[in-house]
Amino acid sequence: MLGYRLSRFLGQYDADMAADILKNWCLERLYRLPCAFHIAVMAIRKIARMGHPILRKVADPVADPTAPDVRLLVEDMIETMIDADGAGLAAPQVYESKRIVIFQAPPEAALNPDGEEGYDETAPLTVLINPEISIETQDHENGWEGCLSVPGLRGLVPRPLKLSYSGYDLSGQRIARQARGFHARVVLHECDHLDGILYPQRMDDLSKLVFDSEFKHLVEAQQQAADGSAQ
Repeated sequence: MLGYRLSRFLGQYDADMAADILKNWCLERLYRLPCAFHIAVMAIRKIARMGHPILRKVADPVADPTAPDVRLLVEDMIETMIDADGAGLAAPQVYESKRIVIFQAPPEAALNPDGEEGYDETAPLTVLINPEISIETQDHENGWEGCLSVPGLRGLVPRPLKLSYSGYDLSGQRIARQARGFHARVVLHECDHLDGILYPQRMDDLSKLVFDSEFKHLVEAQQQAADGSAQ
């Protein structure tokens, strides 16, 4: 896939220019040297699975959010998340022990897009470096979560309903937001990875940990039980 995308990009230029671009790109990727050309080529990385030690570590702070190697990592994380059809990804999931997460909370995931003023249930694709979270309510709600590092499973996880968070983007600019609902949930889920925590560790009832392939049967059974009690 990478070779195909690179060949399409280089096809826009004559042979000499293409050779120079390819040379500079290789120097940038392999040796982290500054180059005369910037090529937006990203790579899909392998995702660490539950049980690997990288997922149990507390990740290291990022000294410089604007560093070229941080940008390259984030570009790869975005490509990997999109390829895996995820809502978020943390750097430890791609074997990098850095305090970086990416996430998105699209409008279709919001349960109440017109909720409390100031607390947004939606978020665009966000890069958050060195995040900090402040929980702003004692109220919790249960929600089903999956994880790219725990493939094939999902679990019912209680999470705080509202929070605020801050951090930095790739240009070093500070981000500060308030979130609720799915937006808050995805932020908490991804930031847990930075402290070596996976969502099953947040569950209070492991009987609600199910295979994706069986989830629809669980929902059907619960609906039938609810219909029966209503009669």
